[in-house]
Amino acid sequence: TWANNKLRMEDKQGQEHIKLATEYGKTQLNLGHIVDSERQKRGDNGEGFELRTDSWGAVRAGKGLFISADAQNQASGQVLDMDAAIAQLEQAISLAKSLNKAAHTAKNEATEAEAQAGRLNDSLKQLQRAGIIQSAPDGIATATPQSQLHTAGQHIHHISGGDADISAGRNFTAHAVESVNLFAQSSGAKLQANQGKVEIQAQNDEMQINALKDATITSSAGKVTVAAKDEILLTSGGAYIKIKDGNIELGCPKMVWVKCAGFQVMGPSSAGGNMQGIPAVEKYDEQFVLLSPSGKPKKKAQYVIIDKKGNEFFGTTDEKGRAARIHTENQEELEIFEIFGTYTAENHSEQD
Repeated sequence: TWANNKLRMEDKQGQEHIKLATEYGKTQLNLGHIVDSERQKRGDNGEGFELRTDSWGAVRAGKGLFISADAQNQASGQVLDMDAAIAQLEQAISLAKSLNKAAHTAKNEATEAEAQAGRLNDSLKQLQRAGIIQSAPDGIATATPQSQLHTAGQHIHHISGGDADISAGRNFTAHAVESVNLFAQSSGAKLQANQGKVEIQAQNDEMQINALKDATITSSAGKVTVAAKDEILLTSGGAYIKIKDGNIELGCPKMVWVKCAGFQVMGPSSAGGNMQGIPAVEKYDEQFVLLSPSGKPKKKAQYVIIDKKGNEFFGTTDEKGRAARIHTENQEELEIFEIFGTYTAENHSEQD
């Protein structure tokens, strides 16, 4: 056309292609041989299909989307032929189930990861629900010079048949509302800091460090300090040393040997232990459940929770109608509103 909109079909051998294009935004759909305006192939890999634009683009499929690099020669299979993708998912679920069983046997916190992943797998088979499946036999990579965000209203599963590596150029931070569990089945675990100190705290409960065999505490270039507010007890084989209330008590069922070059008894003395303070944490929490007038949980309902300071916490309820748990340092009132349509701070009172 006069504006250079074009639909071109080429049957010449070695140049077979279809080109649908408009100059606006240089938007094009190229099929077959990807050629330039001179009908010369654009690069050694210039064949297949290309959908491109200098403007915006969107891919939308209301019933689900399957993106695959698995070969389907001569278009011989079905549109949603995803056997390779499903096989990979099922293999990953099997691995998660095996490791979860081992962790449970070792008294580590068991998870529902394999059950959750299994339900996800079942819903994605043949795209029975509106989801997105990506599959490639030789790898998938995503890259950006800026930031990436991965989010899920419910669960995120990362399962690797080989190694799983995480590297950070600066800081690595992980937060969990409830618990953090790490389990290594066969080759041990390491936590090392090349520079700076290592801190481990149980801020509101006990701490346990257990070993089946020997346990060693070493300071290579400093001292080891053990301090307790109430009592220190060292015990083995029935013998013990108890330090409590400024007193030292020794007891044993057999003999006591004291081997030394000299022995002095002097007047009373004391030393103050370095009792490091524990920072205050948020002690209160509340969780809402959205119910319909009939009393049934509202699944996948959008909501906003507002505290007395006007802070807003947005989210979507889970399968049981539960909102995210909100933690606060002090006891305070919270309000929850279900969101219908567009939310603004001025109209939240009309959204419940």
